[in-house]
Amino acid sequence: MSGPLDARSQKPCVAIVGAGFAGLRAAEVLLKHGCTVAIFEARNRVGGRLCQARVGPHLVDMGPNWVHGTQDNPVFELLKSTGTLTHNLPDDEITFAPNGTLLCEDEAEYLNDSSAEIDANLSLLDYIKQNVEEKVKDYLDDKIKGQDDEANVERLKDLVVKLAELWGGYTGATPCQQSLRFLWLEECLEEETLFCAGTHAKVLDIVSKAALDGADVKFGHIVNRICSRSQKGGKVTVETRDGGKEDFDEVVVTCPLGWLKKNTNMFQPELPPRISQAVANLGYGKLDKVYITFQQAWWEKMKEPSATAGPTAGSDSRLSQKVEKGHYPTYTTFITPNYAQETNPENLYQDCINLAALPKGTEHPTLLFYTSGSTSDYVAEIMSRSRSSSTSDTSSSPLAADLWQIFEPYVSRLPNYKAGQGDCIPVDILATGWTSDEFAGFGSYTGFPVGSTDCDKDIEALRDGVGLVERGVWLAGEHTAPFEFSATITGAYISGEKVAERILDAWSLKDKQ
Repeated sequence: MSGPLDARSQKPCVAIVGAGFAGLRAAEVLLKHGCTVAIFEARNRVGGRLCQARVGPHLVDMGPNWVHGTQDNPVFELLKSTGTLTHNLPDDEITFAPNGTLLCEDEAEYLNDSSAEIDANLSLLDYIKQNVEEKVKDYLDDKIKGQDDEANVERLKDLVVKLAELWGGYTGATPCQQSLRFLWLEECLEEETLFCAGTHAKVLDIVSKAALDGADVKFGHIVNRICSRSQKGGKVTVETRDGGKEDFDEVVVTCPLGWLKKNTNMFQPELPPRISQAVANLGYGKLDKVYITFQQAWWEKMKEPSATAGPTAGSDSRLSQKVEKGHYPTYTTFITPNYAQETNPENLYQDCINLAALPKGTEHPTLLFYTSGSTSDYVAEIMSRSRSSSTSDTSSSPLAADLWQIFEPYVSRLPNYKAGQGDCIPVDILATGWTSDEFAGFGSYTGFPVGSTDCDKDIEALRDGVGLVERGVWLAGEHTAPFEFSATITGAYISGEKVAERILDAWSLKDKQ
C-alpha cells in the first residue's frame, strides 16, 4: 500500500505522465472516484500513438489499424458501441519473387503456410534455416511430383527464409531479432483479428472525454524528472523541461517503453534494479506505415496480375495467381526485391494492403505499406530531413518525392500501372514516422528480442512495480499489460484501468463512488 496512514479519509491528487490510451483510461477511473488528476502531455493532443490524420481527403489511423481478438476485448466493445466498422480482411494475396516476377498460387500459399508454422527456442530466422529443407521436400513430394530436384529445393528454401521477413510487420523487428522462446507473448485475444476500417477516431473521443472534462490536462509539458517520496505519506515531485515543479500523492508514468529506455535517469532516486533490468531487457519494435493514395484505384480494373511482371518464378504451367473477382487481392507481398537497389540495397521485403477493397463507405484508392527494421529507419531519416509527413500537394513536395522513389518500384508491379500517367500518379503520401518520434520512444511497441531469458517476468516486474509503487510511482502502458494483451491498444487501455484500481485500493477508495 502506498497511500498515507489516514488514506481512508482522503482522496489523492494523482499526476499522469502521458495522455495516451493508458493515461486516459487511468484518468477516467480515478476521476470517477473523486480523485484530483493532472495529466502531463508532451504533445498538443491526446491519444499518444493512437491518432488519425488525412491522406488526401481520407481519414486514416496513424497508430493501430487492427483489433486483435474480439473476445473479452473492451476496445472492440467500444468500436461496436460507436458504430465504427471493422472488417475481417480476406486472405487473398499476390506474391512477387525477388526478381519481380509473380509466384504461382500453389507456391505462394505454401510459402505463407511454412512461415506461419514456426516454433522454436531460437530466433525466427534460426529456426527456419534449420528446418526448412525437410518441409520443402515434403511439399514438393506432395504437391509437385517429380520436381524435388536440388535446384528446386534450394529455390524454395531461399524463398521461405526470405518470406520470414514478413514477421517484421507483426513484431516491428526482423526475424533474426525476434525470440521464438517468447513469441507466445505476441499471441493476442481469441477469435478474429479485424481491420478497423472506420478508424479509432470515435473510440478516442469516448476514452478521452472524462480526462478532457475533469482533469487538468497540461499540453506541451515534457516531464524530465520524477522525485519519489522518501517516506510514507510524503509527496512525489514532478518536474518539467521548462522548469516547473508540482507535488502529488501518486504519479502514473505511461510513457512508451522506448521512451523509458532512453530516460531512466528521470527517476530520482534511480529505478529499482529489477525494474531497470526489465526496461533494458525488453525490445522495442520499429513498425511504421506509409499510405499512398491516388485519384482512382487503377489496380482494381482487373484483368490478370500485372502484365509487366513477366513470367512467374514457378513452372510455366502456372503463369498467374488466382484473383478474386471484383477486387484486386487484399495483400501484396514483395519478397526481398532485388529490383530497387538504389533505395533498398539490403533487398528488404515489402508488403501492402489494398484499402480499395474495404467495405463500402470506408474504401478509398489507397495502398497501405507496412515497414519495419531498416526500412523504417530509412523512412525516418527522410522524414527527419523534411519534418513533415504530409502536405497539401505531396505530389510535388520533396518528402513525397523521396517516399515515392522508395515505393514506386513495388507499386509498379500492380496491374494497369503506367509510369507518370494520370491516375497512377499519387495524390498524397502520408508516413507515420514513429521511428523518428521522440515521444513515441523512436518506435512502435514492445518486442521480445533473441537472447532474452525472462521476458514474461520482465513484463510482470514492470506491471507490479515492486520497489517503485512504495515510493508513489506506478507504471502503465502496453508494456505492462496482461500477456494476452501485450503490444496492443487494448493492453494499454487495460493497464491504465488496472493501475488506477490499484491506487484506489491503496487509498481504500476502490468501492467508493
